[in-house]
Amino acid sequence: MSFDFIKDKNKKVHFIGIGGISMSGLAQILIKSGYTISGSDMKSSHITNKLKEKGACIYIGHNGDNIKDVDLVVYTAAISPDNPEIIKAKELTIPLMDRAEFLGNVMKGHKYNVAVAGTHGKTTATSMIAHIILNEDVDPTILVGGELDAIGGNVLAGHSDYFITEACEYKASFLKFFPYIGTITNIDADHLDYYRDINHIKDTFIKFINLIPKEGYLVANVEDENVKTILHNHDYKCTILTYGLNEGTLRAKNIAYNKLGCATFDVYRDDHMLFGVNLNVPGQHNVLNALASIGTSLILNFAESSITSGLSSFTGTHRRFELKGTKNGVTVIDDYAHHPTEIKATLNAAKNYPHNKIFCVFQPHTYSRTLSLFEDFSNSFYNMDNLILADIYAAREKDTGEISSNMLGDRIREKNVNCINLHSFDKIVDYLKDNLKEGDMLLTMGAGDVVKVGEMYLK
Repeated sequence: MSFDFIKDKNKKVHFIGIGGISMSGLAQILIKSGYTISGSDMKSSHITNKLKEKGACIYIGHNGDNIKDVDLVVYTAAISPDNPEIIKAKELTIPLMDRAEFLGNVMKGHKYNVAVAGTHGKTTATSMIAHIILNEDVDPTILVGGELDAIGGNVLAGHSDYFITEACEYKASFLKFFPYIGTITNIDADHLDYYRDINHIKDTFIKFINLIPKEGYLVANVEDENVKTILHNHDYKCTILTYGLNEGTLRAKNIAYNKLGCATFDVYRDDHMLFGVNLNVPGQHNVLNALASIGTSLILNFAESSITSGLSSFTGTHRRFELKGTKNGVTVIDDYAHHPTEIKATLNAAKNYPHNKIFCVFQPHTYSRTLSLFEDFSNSFYNMDNLILADIYAAREKDTGEISSNMLGDRIREKNVNCINLHSFDKIVDYLKDNLKEGDMLLTMGAGDVVKVGEMYLK
């Protein structure tokens, strides 16, 4: 389908799965540009309500009758071919386009496309860039895979050549993008329901780098072993800017942490000190995320003051080590971590945060991920005070009985970790009420709906 088709504002676009964070962002960009938008999702949410307020026609539930007077249907990777709206669109010969291809077509209309990729940290790194660019007078379009207060949600629709977006590797979606700057935070084994192994994942990231034109740039974390491998073993046409704590062109030196675990550090380019940075998000992993955003900003010639003030004002996106509140002296924090590497980074950040004991409620996300990374998950909580495992959040998958949260709990208990399995949020909250004491931390983790546990406890 041509880019001219996408540019035609007389076209009516329908989104299947419009309540998703990325799909809703694309819908909002089109609404602001004057398109007529409709969409469906399995349940209503504050996101679908917000779209309805902006003028979108929202259907709850998927039904072929939702496809009315539509010129294009956009769907997410999670939508199956037997979805009734997909079937109806094919019957009516309405063009179909997946989310990644549609986003790529939207990117075509911009000169400075920044695509932030990586298995972990891309939402935070994208949000940091967003905070920085908001200090520049450039009217950007920003698409974040989480909700960011600075832009009033997950999208900011601008009218300039600047387009900042996450670039998700699931099902090789980011290979349909058109980056001027590509950023890679790290490469890890994930989405093994699609990828064969880590080599398949690395090969896909190599293809992503090759999308960057000769005049473009790659910003890459050279201290990640998989990133380092693909940088050293291949030649690329774009200019590469590497970063790290001890390696890379761009480095963080003189790192110090305050009582909340937030870092202050100096930014060096080679041996030249550029400026100092104060972060208001905890953890060493966020120093690396900040370096990714700094490297991108330097390439775009953003002012030093924009970089330092933007990073200082960033206190995190929703569901990324988000302080949900306190009750009876208990601090409640929620985090999106759902991969062993992310879990370890989040727990390290939590340990530097004031607390007596940490009660971690973890909800595994998808059966395939839990099964494929079973041993890695079992080794992620080795020194946790109290671990409560909720049932696996199925997301797009069906339970085949091959793996369960109980099996993961049994393996973790074999490693002498204080771990219990509870099978409803009500039972988890009852347990927490009986066991949490003043000065403790309640940390909910997972990409599903485990955030509700902390909210239920606070209520």
